[in-house]
Amino acid sequence: MSDLKKEDIKQEVFDLYDDYAHNKINRRQFVEKLSLYTAGSVTLGSLLSFMSPNYANTALVPKDHPDLDSDYITYDSPKGGGKIKALLSSPKNKTGKLPGVLVVHENRGLNPYIEDVGRRTAIEGFISLAPDALSPLGGYPGNDDDGRELQRKRDRNEMLQDFIAGYEYLKSHPGTNGKVGVVGFCFGGWIANMMAVEVPGLGAAVPFYGGQPAKEEVLKIKAPLQLHYAGLDERVNAGWPEYEAALKENQKEFSVHFYPDVNHGFHNNTTPRYDEAAAQLAWSRTIAFFQNKLI
Repeated sequence: MSDLKKEDIKQEVFDLYDDYAHNKINRRQFVEKLSLYTAGSVTLGSLLSFMSPNYANTALVPKDHPDLDSDYITYDSPKGGGKIKALLSSPKNKTGKLPGVLVVHENRGLNPYIEDVGRRTAIEGFISLAPDALSPLGGYPGNDDDGRELQRKRDRNEMLQDFIAGYEYLKSHPGTNGKVGVVGFCFGGWIANMMAVEVPGLGAAVPFYGGQPAKEEVLKIKAPLQLHYAGLDERVNAGWPEYEAALKENQKEFSVHFYPDVNHGFHNNTTPRYDEAAAQLAWSRTIAFFQNKLI
């Protein structure tokens, strides 16, 4: 692990990482550009280590939490990738049927952070399902760089069908009350927005810094939306004004929250883009929204 601290890093480095993480530059270009920000004890190796996800001891809800049942299942996605692996998590000792929440990963597959988010959701009293859209290609490969490369090989609309099939799995699960919401991050935020467009029965959608649907698609949205954006995320935020105008024009139910001075990915506690205060506030709002709309 690097000894660097977040305050040691210029904003340009975070912007550079965002370009790399979203396939605007390749790894060679990323490393070349990153080297421009080295000086003294800030070496290229320390910068690379600092910017990379740390999955050691970062889970907020451990895999073996005594109050959860959490294990992998496989479901069918006939319009998507076929057999999809997913982490299904549910709270123990809960009576009656519970609402379901689909948890959608970023552009790198079902990594440990998203599995943890699935468990965090379940510990709040929901049955969560966190699918892996890389299943047709062998699943999350164990690191995010290779995961991104694999996900680039899949069609995003086909992956959308995989998550819609996950919604159907949860909706018909014997433990759920038939009400299902979705929360997604980055690519998953786009999926959450598009599921609101494509799934009339969706109970609630919470996109975190997700790409927006086309304005002509907004008319189809029936689910209430709670949207979260990072104040420094110029790339994704550029699409918000048109989306907001379309939501208002079509009288859709939505609330939006901007978190000042935080980066895209601020909810992900395994990278230095994480902002604890913003992440905790956004997550408390998410859980309250689901409790209001799905129970």
